[in-house]
Amino acid sequence: MLQTELCGITLDNPVMAASGTFGYGREFAELYDINCLGSFSFKGTTLEPRFGNPTPRIAECEAGLINSIGLQNPGVEKVIEEELPHLATIFDKKVMANIGGFSVEEYAQVAQRLDLCDQIGWIEVNISCPNVRHGGIAFGTDPDAAASVIRAVKDAVRKPVIAKLSPNVTDITKMAIACENAGADGISLVNTLLGMRIDLKTKKPVIANKMGGFSGSAIFPAALRMVYQVYDAVKIPVVGIGGIATAEQVIEMMLAGACAVQIGAANLVDPYVCRNVIRDLPEVMRKYGIAELKDIIGGAHNG
Repeated sequence: MLQTELCGITLDNPVMAASGTFGYGREFAELYDINCLGSFSFKGTTLEPRFGNPTPRIAECEAGLINSIGLQNPGVEKVIEEELPHLATIFDKKVMANIGGFSVEEYAQVAQRLDLCDQIGWIEVNISCPNVRHGGIAFGTDPDAAASVIRAVKDAVRKPVIAKLSPNVTDITKMAIACENAGADGISLVNTLLGMRIDLKTKKPVIANKMGGFSGSAIFPAALRMVYQVYDAVKIPVVGIGGIATAEQVIEMMLAGACAVQIGAANLVDPYVCRNVIRDLPEVMRKYGIAELKDIIGGAHNG
């Protein structure tokens, strides 16, 4: 009754951990059997190793947090040589590969390397990265730029390609439609909102880069709204992300149109949150008279 499907791959349940909050699964596997997850999106991976942005790069908020990690990762070759073999010992399902790049060619190269790995079920393309060849503007804020990335990745791989969209745009549906038209097999949304904090003692921004990605419970209503809008705008599957921490919120996201969800910032507060949400789902489904989760996808659009 918990099963759902994402781009032709069946998930035991719709709960996935979001990229950047679950690493490559190592730390969480020491706490519980992560095979209870539907899947997870591993840490954003780039062509070359990245140390990330200068510190401090985390700022706490009342209902979330701001991060400016800067895609710190060991690079795609080390992920393939070291992380994926270890992952195979702790996780026996398909995993989602989240990729980043600073040019269209970089995205395609990373995707092509990971497409050859059997463990990977989907390629999730983080189009919030800055396009260094065109003034540093994020690919995810321009429909044509986003489409160029998705088109290049689709040409380089055989696995389903999911475009992860930034909420920092005027019209999220235009971005989703551009990605669908470029060949995306699915859409995941939303990535983090842009936010900042200022230290009252120093009177300066808390984060070295001044601004960063705001995530956590505060963004749930905004994310839910965008999932609802995108479900109406495209014909491809939608993965809901943003502020989810309870089974009730999973059901809300699915009613809005998500076929699966990703839990992000909540993992950093409670490392057992994904496991607990999955355990709670059957009881919450009974409470609201839901027999099969897949039957409620987009249900809030009916009537």
